[in-house]
Amino acid sequence: MSPDESLSLLEAGPPEDPGLFDDLSWRGLVHQCTEPTLPTLLSEQRFTLYIGFDPTAESLHVGSLQQLCLLRRAQEAGHRPIALVGGGTGMIGDPSGKSEERELLDPATLERNRVGVASLLERFMSEGGGSYIVADNAQWLSTVPLIEFLRDVGKLFSVNEMIRKDSVRSRLEGRDQGLSFTEFTYQLLQAWDFVQLHERFGCRLQLGGSDQWGNITEGVELVRRLRGAPAYGLTSPLVVKADGTKFGKTESGTVWMSPERTSPYEFFQFWIRVTDRDVGDYLRRFTFLSHKDIEALEANHAEHPERRDAQRTLAREVTTMVHGAAEAASAERAAEVLFTEAVASLDEPTLRSALADAPTWVISDAQLEGGADLEEVLIRTGLATSRTNARTHLVNGAVRVNGRVESENRPLRPSDALHGRFVLLRRGKKSYAVLDRRP
Repeated sequence: MSPDESLSLLEAGPPEDPGLFDDLSWRGLVHQCTEPTLPTLLSEQRFTLYIGFDPTAESLHVGSLQQLCLLRRAQEAGHRPIALVGGGTGMIGDPSGKSEERELLDPATLERNRVGVASLLERFMSEGGGSYIVADNAQWLSTVPLIEFLRDVGKLFSVNEMIRKDSVRSRLEGRDQGLSFTEFTYQLLQAWDFVQLHERFGCRLQLGGSDQWGNITEGVELVRRLRGAPAYGLTSPLVVKADGTKFGKTESGTVWMSPERTSPYEFFQFWIRVTDRDVGDYLRRFTFLSHKDIEALEANHAEHPERRDAQRTLAREVTTMVHGAAEAASAERAAEVLFTEAVASLDEPTLRSALADAPTWVISDAQLEGGADLEEVLIRTGLATSRTNARTHLVNGAVRVNGRVESENRPLRPSDALHGRFVLLRRGKKSYAVLDRRP
């Protein structure tokens, strides 16, 4: 996009929705702001704004989702967002919020990550309701001469001020941590991003998490000093889970936005398992439901938390946003029918994802071909303590095989294996096991 096109967009008039800042405040997405007049400016003018995403992996994880939603909210309010891929800064790594230095990525890995993140950003922003830009800071960081950069940019930064930043001070004060000069310069590179985006696209506002405040204020100041132009910064509170663990992490690992790394079913389950304490906050931060609809869900949840309607709505909305309506519907159906007779209707990838965390026992082809005794299988999987106990559960109608009630002992056959592989056993409402057929 040319500078002329950029300027024509900036002069197009105020955004259609003047309530962006009020909406962000209501959703709990305002932490600090560099300028008290910014709320008014956002309602009266059209802004080009940006958030950066370093390609530390081939996909972003849900820890980045709040920032993506911020860009989408600005886009839908009539502003123009820039999703910036850190193809240059990714070679160093942001020390903010890190207790130790990142491992440097080799060029091939970085390029693979860069392509993956850029593709995700392009897809996410293209589904919004307005113009947007996906840029890469390698375009200017990989070509700037070192001596020129140190002379024109480095001289404007005070080391005294830089070491007072939280992200730097915490590393310097730690006895076993420390901070390399490479990481120390990250503030300069991010500030230079703001200058470049201002020159190329008329960008005037940087958004980010609260841990980015120091980096953002340096960029705001650098734009003012080098270009004599006003620039602004706005941060949002970081997402914190109820148990204090890092958002986007589970016992089984990181929750990624790429379906190749985290299946849509697993993704859906992450959101549906959100605690009662967090669900209202997450509905505000991560969905585009109206204030009225969210407040109604919060009120309903306060009265009937056992129904988990708020969690289901959250999971449905976020999964739809990231993976599409069809995948969200498939994941929700899988959760509903997993231990019912309708489980046979699930396709193999969805079923396999749904069973990923289930207690699983291997059963051989020979055992199924010979007819595995159901009572013995119940004992083996811990669903019964003895044959007498297994028989009691069967007589009482408490045992299901692939969702079908079994009232008496019988042999399990290859025909019981869904997709030729899985046999689902359930005793009562909460006890279940999976047999995985192997050669």
